Amino acid sequence: MSTENEGTAVPPAPSAPPVPVDAPAAPAPQGQPPQGQAPQGHAPQGPGPYGQDAEGQSAHGQGASGDAAHHGVSSSAPDPSWPPPPPPASPPYGDGGSGSGSGGWGSSYQQPAPKSGRGRGGLVAAILAAALAAGGLGGGLGYTLAKNNDENTGSTTVSASTSGGDVKRDPGTVAGTAAKALPSTVTIEAESNSGEGGTGTGFVFDKQGHIVTNNHVVAGAVDGGKLTATFPSGKKYDAEVVGHAQGYDVAVIKLKNAPGDLKPLTLGDSDKVAVGDATIAIGAPFGLSDTVTTGIISAKNRPVASSDGTGSQASYMSALQTDASINPGNSGGPLLDAQGNVIGINSAIQSTGNGGFGTGQSGSIGLGFAIPINQAEYVAQELIKTGKPVYAKIGASVSLDDSSNGAQITDQGATPVEPGGPAAKAGLKPGDVITKLDDRVIDSGPTLIGEIWTHKPGDKVTITYERGGKEHTVDLTLGSRVGDN
Repeated sequence: MSTENEGTAVPPAPSAPPVPVDAPAAPAPQGQPPQGQAPQGHAPQGPGPYGQDAEGQSAHGQGASGDAAHHGVSSSAPDPSWPPPPPPASPPYGDGGSGSGSGGWGSSYQQPAPKSGRGRGGLVAAILAAALAAGGLGGGLGYTLAKNNDENTGSTTVSASTSGGDVKRDPGTVAGTAAKALPSTVTIEAESNSGEGGTGTGFVFDKQGHIVTNNHVVAGAVDGGKLTATFPSGKKYDAEVVGHAQGYDVAVIKLKNAPGDLKPLTLGDSDKVAVGDATIAIGAPFGLSDTVTTGIISAKNRPVASSDGTGSQASYMSALQTDASINPGNSGGPLLDAQGNVIGINSAIQSTGNGGFGTGQSGSIGLGFAIPINQAEYVAQELIKTGKPVYAKIGASVSLDDSSNGAQITDQGATPVEPGGPAAKAGLKPGDVITKLDDRVIDSGPTLIGEIWTHKPGDKVTITYERGGKEHTVDLTLGSRVGDN
């Protein structure tokens, strides 16, 4: 699937469809009244786990499957042909036939002509008579009640309540959660040295002014570009990139002259999230800052390999899937639980190829993916501490071809298994197919990479692999690699 860069342009909204023309009312009958990676992979690029064509270059020596789109706002201009011209004249609603000639917006409703004969006249007259009788009875009762009321109180006016009651938004409601979280989110505008720009989202990580977002939101401004962060209050601050991790798709920026009243969002525990839990996403879809959408956790541990469409290396994650509406510009924004705790960073979407708002970009179809906050927190802390990301690794290159059988250690390259690395020490060899990491089923190379990167260097894991038709299990300690190169 195609992926988009960030941008700020928001073309005008489409005009409303024309209102159907009212046909003149039929005359009433006579006499009646009218009615109303594994890290270090070197395999050629292949399709991603969802079957989409791959995009981008290799990630750390690996091909990018690019199966999900980073969702930033495109900087392309609106289609000059928008809004579209009115559709050609078409038959009324209800006409049969297929193709573009069937009824649609602008079709006029044709009221049927009155039928001749007296078959329904008696019934209509009876209904009218009953209605008039009921009206007369109601009028009589109303007059009597009004007269009595006037004699007793001197007034016939009945006052309606001026209020529906106190509007109370408890902390557990979506409105209460959003009101608390919004002041700690920012809309990020990134501009490269060449003047190309984009828009994304971020959230306050600490009181020192560090903001967490996606790498692909700020990547263009890393080498001397311009960054600004705007709060919902309208206050705007210049910012600089502290560190960025392309493989994780996480970045940290810092506000210049940060205010002293920053309130970091509370971080939750993404390991304890359950399918069906409520979610709240905050971001700037198509440049519309401070937008709040809701949904649920649709799945956990989704293997997602994505690219920003610029030919950069791929990002891998074992993602939280949500049906909260996420669109270009939500990138880097927080995914919250019902209590307002951050459980993920909105990062990618699976979408159709049709664009929205005349930009040619894809929009949400209810398949959004977020980086689990437990992983993102570790990455952010390392970036603040050293400015460089640290990746866990097994020290073997795996194939990135789409597969359902496991992650095969390749026999390509000079060192498919790193000498002295964790895989070599565990006895793994080229041709071995890894099918599990701990209790997590591994169906492809990107899945293995995403799962390895949910761990920290030094973690002990159990690898299940197949060799010569037989299954083997071995324990190993994950190594580390510093930096994206």
